[in-house]
Amino acid sequence: MIDPFLASILLLAFLAIGGLSIGLAMICASTVYLMMRGFDPSIASETLLQGLFNSYTLLAIPLFVLAADIMNIGSLADRLLRFSEALVGRFKGGLGHVNVVSSLIFSGMSGSAVADAVGMGKIIIGMMTKDGRYTASYAAAITAASATIGPIIPPSIPMVLYALVSDQSVGYLFAAGMLPGLLMAVVLMVMNVIIAYRRDFPTDNAIPLREMPGVTFRAIPALLLPVILLGGIYGGVMTPTEAAAVAAFYALFVSAAFYRSVTAGQFYQTLLASAKSTATIGILIAGALTFQYVITRENVPVSLSNWLGQYDLGPVQFLIAINLLFLVLGCILESGAILLIIVPIFIPTAQALGIDLVHFGVVCVVNAMLGLITPPYGLLLFIVSSITKQPLMRIVRDLLPFLIALFIALGIITFVPDFVLWLPRLLGYKG
Repeated sequence: MIDPFLASILLLAFLAIGGLSIGLAMICASTVYLMMRGFDPSIASETLLQGLFNSYTLLAIPLFVLAADIMNIGSLADRLLRFSEALVGRFKGGLGHVNVVSSLIFSGMSGSAVADAVGMGKIIIGMMTKDGRYTASYAAAITAASATIGPIIPPSIPMVLYALVSDQSVGYLFAAGMLPGLLMAVVLMVMNVIIAYRRDFPTDNAIPLREMPGVTFRAIPALLLPVILLGGIYGGVMTPTEAAAVAAFYALFVSAAFYRSVTAGQFYQTLLASAKSTATIGILIAGALTFQYVITRENVPVSLSNWLGQYDLGPVQFLIAINLLFLVLGCILESGAILLIIVPIFIPTAQALGIDLVHFGVVCVVNAMLGLITPPYGLLLFIVSSITKQPLMRIVRDLLPFLIALFIALGIITFVPDFVLWLPRLLGYKG
């Protein structure tokens, strides 16, 4: 008779490859495992409900999703884009820089790579391809690459998911993402300059400096959102979940009352879209919680830790192995599945090797985000391909230099933990 754990793994793979949601596939696989073991299948439901009800932090996810969706329908994204254009648009390959900077700013509000690519991405791709100044494939490539910054700069939905499985502080994880996110932006802009000179991309018409005060003033309400969020969290005024609620309310207030760019009909449609996105993430979390029970019952983390112990791996070798594994998994698995299923297996080993779990979390999240632009799965690649109507391989070809730049940034993030932990320690983290 086939081993129940092996049967559940095979069923999970079969259902996922067949097109079923990975969350539903995990629930089905977990239920089959429980039945084959002779356990009550209702354990799956009990585990799921306990996991959800005991995780107050999870409430931040639908609220951050709602905040991002409101910003997309309001004029906040347009004003932020105009501000970014005034700031860096005057340099060689200017709109490429605008793309990166706008993602950097927008990421301080949405916490989602997909929200960044769909919201800001549509606008900036249109600007870059207008009059043939940049090829559509290049615009798509740099948009996908810069969107990976979104979940690294706080707030970050993937960081919340990592906090769920690692029992680490969301606030310190948010702080740990600041410098790595800025580093990723810098390496992308450097690569954009190199490519701009090689391909002789145009220097865009600069917004006159006399217009800068007006552009900045109009963008101030939007720029204040990350300040309010992070100031509230690190000032002890708000928890991350409360900050997410403030973000959603502030985005609605500024869009509807200050900019007057949101109608009641648009807001209703936004609520529906946010509910659908939240349900998708919720099913994934539910599936992960039930499948974690299976993994725990089978002592997979302990077995893996013992197996790795045979090779006498040090922290550096372990982190190299983790990077290679996650980059491969990112080609075939969705980022949320990696964080919720795979990462918990390696957390005990990371602890045993003395690796700081906040630093480990940032490494895991950056790897998961790079998976979003790594073929063949590459969710962001499919999104920008849909926007630009460009063949996937053409986009991948233009993306390769940016992937190399991001891999360099990943190396620094992985092997210089003090760089990642400097800001959290400044804010009181003892790790």
